[in-house]
Amino acid sequence: MRAQRLLPCLLACGLLASGTVQGAGLVPPPGYYAAVERDRKGDPQDCTLTTPEPYTEALVFRSKYEGSDQARATLNREAEQEFRAKTKAINDLERGVNKQVMRYMRDGQAQSLQCTLQWLGDWAQANALLSTDFNHTGKSMRKWALGSLSAAWLRLKFSRSQPLAPYARQSQLIESWFVKLAEQTIKDWSDLPLKEINNHSYWAAWSVMAAAVATNRSDFFDWSVAQFRVAAGQVDRDGFLPNELRREQRALAYHNYSLPPLAMIAAFAQANGVDLREDHDGALRRLAERVLQGIEDPDDFADKAGKRQSMSELKEDSKFAWLEPYCTLYRCSAETLKWKQSMQPFRNFRLGGDLTRLFDPAAAKKG
Repeated sequence: MRAQRLLPCLLACGLLASGTVQGAGLVPPPGYYAAVERDRKGDPQDCTLTTPEPYTEALVFRSKYEGSDQARATLNREAEQEFRAKTKAINDLERGVNKQVMRYMRDGQAQSLQCTLQWLGDWAQANALLSTDFNHTGKSMRKWALGSLSAAWLRLKFSRSQPLAPYARQSQLIESWFVKLAEQTIKDWSDLPLKEINNHSYWAAWSVMAAAVATNRSDFFDWSVAQFRVAAGQVDRDGFLPNELRREQRALAYHNYSLPPLAMIAAFAQANGVDLREDHDGALRRLAERVLQGIEDPDDFADKAGKRQSMSELKEDSKFAWLEPYCTLYRCSAETLKWKQSMQPFRNFRLGGDLTRLFDPAAAKKG
């Protein structure tokens, strides 16, 4: 306990590097320790679902904004359809694993755990998603998959029920694959000029943070924190992200899209004694408040971006899953909390599943 109390002081006093974790190992926020809610040991043990075909080809995909101008705001339906067809196996893996983990943690169905181990093990054995032949969309798919899968894995790894205890060999194989994916993701998204650092870099940083905790790699953790600080430095005094304002009619949507990875990084950093809440004069809070104001009245975004804002992408409640970690970091207003509660539970597979169970378990039980 004394060491836990001492760490924030050492950080504040500059006696330790503020992005470096000290101690036995990296940990997730408290909600990840939740036990499996039901014990169903008598259930069939074998997975009856076929693993999506491991994707080992070149990570070269058409962008859904192909042919758009620099704003990258006009959807290309043909390109999107081809993209979805070619990436189906990747999305099936991400969504499937997240659903299996959520089902297992809720119902204790052994088949769900076995399918998770089988699916991830098959992709790990195939060295899937590790091609060095890629384009921007391809490396984006890699980092999204890493964040989605490693975040779901954390629920199993840290659960006090210890469901992975009998599966040391399979766990090592899967986590070794996460390490390879994280190492390549860091290569993919490092050393970019500031004008090219946007929400994609933030999502890459989140994926590496999830992998850092899943594999206990402090170097991954430090890279993620460093990327967060670059992002925080991009938030202007009014809470806008200049590189996202370029998205014209989608500027508000992409400001909102930037919040989930940044809020998750800050929550995971906080769990490891690194406080990012006031970094760059509370940049994360400024960004969140600007987005919340924009949802209520998008005129300021329209003025800044030069176009009336499209609100269609903000109709899904899951787009606001960032409120769960965010409202554990900051004191959300009564109005914001009421709005959050009206949308719960938040489930977002890019963030690893059921965010309400992880960050607001009391609300999850009510549901």
